[in-house]
Amino acid sequence: MSPFVFLILANFVAPENIGTNVKSILWLLPLTVAITAVYKATKMPAITTASFIKEVLILSGSIIVFIIVIALTLFSLAWLITE
Repeated sequence: MSPFVFLILANFVAPENIGTNVKSILWLLPLTVAITAVYKATKMPAITTASFIKEVLILSGSIIVFIIVIALTLFSLAWLITE
């Protein structure tokens, strides 16, 4: 194999470092929308542009709200335990 192939394969050995700052967490939004769009594209029986966008936004919004609620709950629990 060529060194280029080994270089590509080496990227899958070490985990990617994702920070916990605001910029890193904001990458959650496009990831959520992309996953939701693929999910809805496979599950909707008939796809029209308006209904597809509406369904993707509703599901993406509910996932993001759920993640925020869970994060606040875990933050509160951690605060209660450490105080």
